Parts: sequence; structure tokens; C-alpha cells
Amino acid sequence: MGHDHSDVSDANAKFLPSSDPEVVPLQNGAPTLATHSLGAEPEQAMETNNHHTAAHESIYESQAIPLEPANGSRSPVANLQQTLEVEHQATSRRDGSGDSNVNRADAADSENSSTPTSTSYNLFNNPPNLARIRQVMFECKDPIEISLEEFETYWPFIDNVWVKQRSNSSKEGHCTTDYYMCRLRRPTHRTSETRPLPEGKRPRKKRVREGGICNFQIKVVRFEGAYSTVTIARTPGSSSIHSHDLDFIDKVKRNSGLMEFARKEAVKGYLPSSIYTKFQEEPEKLVEAGGKFCTVTDVRNVSAKWRIQNPEVNLIPHDGYDYQKGHGIVRSGTIDGNSKAPVKPTLPKASLDSPLPPDTLSFPQFPLDFLEPYLARYDERRQFPHVTLSYASSMDSKISLLPGMQTVLSGPEAKLMTHYLRSRHDAILIGVGTVLADNPGLNCRLEGAGGFGGLGRMWQPRPVIIDPTGRWPVHPECRMLRTAVEGKGKAPWVVVSPGAQIHPQELMMLKGYGGDFLRIVEYNQNWRLRWEAILRALASEGIKSVMIEGGGTVLSELLNPEYTEFIDSIIVTVAPTYLGSGGVGVSPDSKRDEHGKPNAALNPRDVKWMPLGQNVIMCGKIRAVASGQTNGSNTPSAESS
Repeated sequence: MGHDHSDVSDANAKFLPSSDPEVVPLQNGAPTLATHSLGAEPEQAMETNNHHTAAHESIYESQAIPLEPANGSRSPVANLQQTLEVEHQATSRRDGSGDSNVNRADAADSENSSTPTSTSYNLFNNPPNLARIRQVMFECKDPIEISLEEFETYWPFIDNVWVKQRSNSSKEGHCTTDYYMCRLRRPTHRTSETRPLPEGKRPRKKRVREGGICNFQIKVVRFEGAYSTVTIARTPGSSSIHSHDLDFIDKVKRNSGLMEFARKEAVKGYLPSSIYTKFQEEPEKLVEAGGKFCTVTDVRNVSAKWRIQNPEVNLIPHDGYDYQKGHGIVRSGTIDGNSKAPVKPTLPKASLDSPLPPDTLSFPQFPLDFLEPYLARYDERRQFPHVTLSYASSMDSKISLLPGMQTVLSGPEAKLMTHYLRSRHDAILIGVGTVLADNPGLNCRLEGAGGFGGLGRMWQPRPVIIDPTGRWPVHPECRMLRTAVEGKGKAPWVVVSPGAQIHPQELMMLKGYGGDFLRIVEYNQNWRLRWEAILRALASEGIKSVMIEGGGTVLSELLNPEYTEFIDSIIVTVAPTYLGSGGVGVSPDSKRDEHGKPNAALNPRDVKWMPLGQNVIMCGKIRAVASGQTNGSNTPSAESS
């Protein structure tokens, strides 16, 4: 991991024998000789005449051989006589009734295809949503929590961006922490003394890399346990963004995931130019894997080490292709080269490679910029998390028809907005009464979230249940736990008091799903758990933003003035309906001034009203501003989309 096959120089890479024998695919660990292609010329001449030259290769392309070790168990070709006999038999088969299937069988096995045609098997086996996930792992805007399997799948396709700082690695318990810096953090040019070259070796063409220095740094924390995970996050001293885009780094260096596709074909004995030609037949997958700037020289470098270790083997083009002087690799039967396979790579389609769950929600196509002023800012230092109260209410401030009765108040657009808000918060907090009544999943189901086409648990908030007495039964059929098992969300944290009786089996079960119990020992004057202690505990666990969705008791309590210093924003979805006096209401306690006259309990500031489908969204700020800033008007302002 971390190796790249296009950036390591070796003197032997450019001095392979000029008459490279043909390649053999491996079968059962031993080489099987392949046939000569009709009219094939020595590989060096073919690569020289190939119209896909490396004249436009990137400034950091090298004449390198791959670092990956060869299979030591593979035996070399025994003797030339055996070679010629097998080659003669294979050539006879090709000239006779049909093409040789020696190489084709191995190629088919490598692609897990049962009965592929000789020219239709794919070289690429990209993991799902590779282009999107490469971009997410490149930007690393927020901490990324993924499984160890996902990390090992996707990291090779982004390892060209990073250089590991080996001296800073550390291990503590089950956690191993590694630090990486952007490859472009080093100076753009480093002068070196001119060294004498070995006899016969040509000097490399080096160019100064353009662009500035990038100070983007990350740490990768591996946790090994029953559910092994990897967390990728920016380090405190890192820049907030790269000084370049992903295309720029793909031009500087190729990733090892892309080069592994080329290596697998190289050890089957195919010509580098033929492998490159097959690459170009799948331009969308090539670009998706980071190969927009891949050249035939990159492929040649990957195959160099294997070719040096197997000098008796000749290289051949893929079945259905021939080498034609002046035209390079062309489809068999072509004499003018007009049907060459390579085409210019295009950007990948914005489609997903794997089917999405049926309950996936489309990402909102309407503007949600009006929410930004009311969401967390991660660049500010805070003692407590950013807290947003968000719920749906009728026009008479009711959230359900009856206690414990689920009532739908949000239209389709407001529902998408709610899931978008979930994706923008680290945690969702609700009371145990709502959990017992609704059995919610408390996850984000937008397309692109973890479990819905996204990487790991991307965009998935942590459910937090306020359950002082331990009423919630931990059961495998609970939606939150099923969601966690399916990879569509995270297991909950349950906030309990010291007196809560938690069965050891429930404790172990919840921990097994990735959740936990958080015991809070601080009470208020009403012998309830102090919200200050709850929020402080969440902050100590790395939670920077909390979205509180209910139920009515929790929301009403937090709307009281004594909690305004902890509540940052309120976002209410108002439905055009009245639920009646029997409904469950949300309202702070009544207040009176010093003269005993009734007074408004709470006046949000910086209020915005936005129509959204059949609902209207009310946004406001609650937490007091710093001295010297205006509190704004208490009168709501009307805005339209």
C-alpha cells in the first residue's frame, strides 16, 4: 500500500532485450507458452513505432519498474526446445480451426467471467462509486469513518495524493495512527549535483513541477476489533483545502489501484501497448480510476520487472488485435489503422455502479442555501456542540395527534430537507419516549450517504437517546441496530443516569453493534440530567453538532430561556393543518416580567421564512450573540425561494 508503479526509476527499465520473446499467461502457478501473433515484430520496435507514444506524459513520469515483488514460486521456462514445440502447437491451432485460448482462459478467470468473448472482457474492476469517493477522500472536508475493508478497497486509488510520515506513526491499544502529507508539500524543485551516468544509460528528462506547495495533512486511525474501522481526518495544523485539484495530482503521479489493473495484464504476457489500447476502450472507467493522464509508458514501467525476470517469454497483443507497422496496435484484419481502439477519455457518467436500496431518497434538487447561516461552523472553537432544534409542527404548535401516535406533517420536499439537515450534523438526539413510540432509524437516506451509494458511514449522524432510567430495550430487531448492521447508519449512544439498571447482556450487545451507554452524574434542581453535562459529554466524544428532533418534552424544555446559551438555531417545518387541543404540543413555559405581567417566553432572532412545497420553513437563531453585536429584530422577515 502506498506504492506507485509509475514513479520509481530503474536503470534496467529502458534496456530490455530488443527481441523480447512472447509472453505466457500463468496457469496453476506455472507459465504456459502462448503463440506468436501473426506478423508480430520485436516488442521494442513495436513500442517505438506505436502511435501512442509518451511524448505528452506528465512531468513526473519515470522509467520505473513496479515495486511489487514477483511471485517467487513461479518457475522459469525450462528449455528452448520445449518452448518452440508448444509455440508451434499453439500457432497451428491459431492458423487452423480457431484462435488460441491459452491466454484467454487466464484472462477470463481474472475477470470472474464465465464465458466471455475473446475481445470483450474488461480490464477494469472498479469498486462502486469510485469517482465520487476518490473526490471525498481527496477533499477530506469532514472526518471519514469507514470499515477496514472499504479502506483497503479505495485507498489504493487515492494513495498517489499522500506521502506517509513514517516517523510519526503510533500505536495505542487497538488503535494505530499514521500521518500523511500531500505529495506536493515538498518544494517545487530541488537542485542536485550532476552525477555520472552508467555507460549506455541516457539521462532522464526532468522538468520543474509548476504550482505552489500544498500544506494539506491527514491522520489515518485504524481501530482493530470486532468491527474494525478506519477514520481519516485532517490534522490540526493542516490547510483547510488543497492548493490544487485531484486532476493535477493524477497528472503528477498514478495511483497503485490503477497500475494494479495494468500489472495483472502484464503478467499474462501482453504487450504494454496492447494493454494501453485495451485501457482506452473503457475511457469512463479509466478516468474514474484516476487514469485520465495514463500513458503507454506507465504500462510499460509496470511490466518491466516481470519482463526482466522472464526474458525467454515473448509478448503478444490481446486476442483480436495485431501490430501493424506504422499503425501500432489495431484490430485484427484492419490494414489502414482507422479502427484503432483508443479514444480520448471522457468524464465518467454521474451514475452509480451498484443498485441503491429501495428507500433511497434523491438528493434535493432545490436550493437549500437559506439553511447555511443556521448550521454549524467547524472553523470556530467551542466548548459545547452546535445545537439545532428541528421538528415539524402544525399551525397550533402540535407535533402529533396523540401521545405516542406517529403523525406525518412534512411534505416530500420538507422530508428531503430533514435528511439533508441530518447529513450536516454529527448526531441526532431524541428522547426515549419518541424511540419507544416510533422505533425510528435516525439515519440519512439521501443518495450519496453511507449505505446509500456513499463511502462508509459518510453523512450518517450518531443517534443519541436520552433515557435516564434505561427504559429502551436493546434488541436486534430495533431499526437503529438493523440500520447499523446493514451499513446504513450508526448504532446509538444511550444517555443514562447512574441509577439506571443496564443488563450486562444488553451492554455487550449494544457495544457489539458499535453503540454505547453514556452515564451522566450531574442533575439539575428538578433531579433531571443536566443538559450542560450531556452536551459536554458529547463534545468530549468528538461531536461538534447535534440536531435535536424530539420529542415534545425534550423540545419544550430546551426552549426555556435558561437553555438559550446552549441552543444555537431552531428550524421548524410548519404544516398547513390544525391537530387540535388533544395533540402533543411544543412550547416553553409561560414567563412574566418583574411586574407580574405575561411576557414572551422566547424570541428567536435573524428569522427567515421559506416556503417549501406544502410547508413553510421557519429558521431562527437562539443563542445570545457576543457583546457589541445586534440581536436583530424580533419581527420575522418574509422571504421566498
